[in-house]
Amino acid sequence: MFSILYYIFTLLQVTVLFIVSIIVLIVTYPFDKSRRWVHECSRLICFLLYDFFPFAKRTIEGAEHIDKKKPYVMVLNHNSGFDIFTAYKIPLNFRWVSKREVFWVPFMGPLLSIHGDIPIERGNPKKAMEKVSRLGKLWLKRGATVAIFPEGTRSKDGEIHNFKLGAFSLAKEAGVDILPVVMTGTTDAFKKGWLVNWRHRVAIRVLEPVSAEAVAATGTKELSQQVHDRMVTALAELRKDVAAEKK
Repeated sequence: MFSILYYIFTLLQVTVLFIVSIIVLIVTYPFDKSRRWVHECSRLICFLLYDFFPFAKRTIEGAEHIDKKKPYVMVLNHNSGFDIFTAYKIPLNFRWVSKREVFWVPFMGPLLSIHGDIPIERGNPKKAMEKVSRLGKLWLKRGATVAIFPEGTRSKDGEIHNFKLGAFSLAKEAGVDILPVVMTGTTDAFKKGWLVNWRHRVAIRVLEPVSAEAVAATGTKELSQQVHDRMVTALAELRKDVAAEKK
């Protein structure tokens, strides 16, 4: 019963904030090319999805590594559709790179478009790379971070697998830092398929950025592997810490 009420609440609040987001985009577009205020509407949606409920928990560590005055290429591990909502806890204005199919989902798809996120066709890697490079550099130039799941798809076993090179090529081309982020707990948001797990815990850990200088001085494949290995280690440590807190 409570899960059904939650879905109704979610539908209503997303509908209202979808309309608000359109109004905010129209009003702020002439002076807010990075769409920071539209992003704040999305942050509010995610706050109501998570933090409005007293028993659910969404925590973040390592936010001190973030310089809010600069844009990053942010790379995150990907386990669940809830990863996107979880990441809005990160105190940055960012644009997602996401598969085009997500933009067809009712309500969520139009919100992504208003937000300025970047749709790509995963079946056409060359075209996808060109689009990520072109639009990614545009948003970075405007001061917005670009958020990418470098595995290219969800992990089926929860572990971090091989990275594609798009995020690292973009960082090199744009001359920006790479910000690695790991998350855990997003697969536990629901139980038995659709029932809400009211006591689920989501944890985010922001790692130290890879400086633009280090990005420029390192080969793309080597850079990808270095960030991959750091994130694998950090995810294991984060899971250990979360498990210890539960005892």
